[in-house]
Amino acid sequence: MNGVLNIFKPKGMSSFDAVRVVKNVAGTGKVGHTGTLDPEATGVLPICIGRATKIIDYIMDSEKVYEVTLKLGIRTTTYDLEGEVLEEIDPSHLTEEEILNSINSFKGEYSQIPPMYSALKQNGVRLYELARKGIEVERKGRLINIHNLEDIKINNPYISMKVTCSKGTYIRSLCYDIGEKLGVFATMMQLNRVKTSVFSQEKSININELTKENINDYILSMEEALEKYDKIVVNKKYVKLLVNGVRVADGRFTKDKVINNKLYRVYDDENNFIGLGERNDAGFKIEKLLIT
Repeated sequence: MNGVLNIFKPKGMSSFDAVRVVKNVAGTGKVGHTGTLDPEATGVLPICIGRATKIIDYIMDSEKVYEVTLKLGIRTTTYDLEGEVLEEIDPSHLTEEEILNSINSFKGEYSQIPPMYSALKQNGVRLYELARKGIEVERKGRLINIHNLEDIKINNPYISMKVTCSKGTYIRSLCYDIGEKLGVFATMMQLNRVKTSVFSQEKSININELTKENINDYILSMEEALEKYDKIVVNKKYVKLLVNGVRVADGRFTKDKVINNKLYRVYDDENNFIGLGERNDAGFKIEKLLIT
């Protein structure tokens, strides 16, 4: 069995729990998810099976869309309600305009410091393992991009909104940063991922409804899972070279327009999927061979 499942993960289940369920239903051990969702979060969690585990990184390398609710005036160890409450402040003096200006100031690129309670590693140790021991270490900011903030509803101290962001964005940290900018703290209350890459909540299946009888109805091919990448067709005489890992400098390898340093879905002239390829100044090369 090979392909990608567009799973909806309910609250109270870890991403690894979801992988275990799919392993059992699919009857294979070669299964992996495409980006952790915290146990208390809900939403889209694409899970790759079999040969499709080769494209996990390419699905993860895409923008995400979240629905989030946060509460002003509270700071916790985890930046969400799972953690210990450290401080509380009355935020009622803030106007709606001040809150809105603070939220919108995070649109675009900014250097985001990840929370201590995260799976990122520092010196080979996951941050949450240090945090559980009461150890806090300095974390470097990571450049992320908040592409859009919409459907913003303010009912102080509560705020809800939809966030479209780059990979690597911690929504908990965004909530925390909004609170810091306002000088009153903030903590995430609810999080739902509605989209990642081509996978949307509307077309997902709740993992609790997945069975051995219906799993094949919900599996997407690797090609479908990679549809966010533009398609190019390679001329027949260059296919063998590319499949063998040769970087082709001859611009006649395709009739399609190709931009440097951009990944493409690559097909031969009989519309057989070859894999993902990219061109640089030295020529075009298959970066991930995916011939079935």
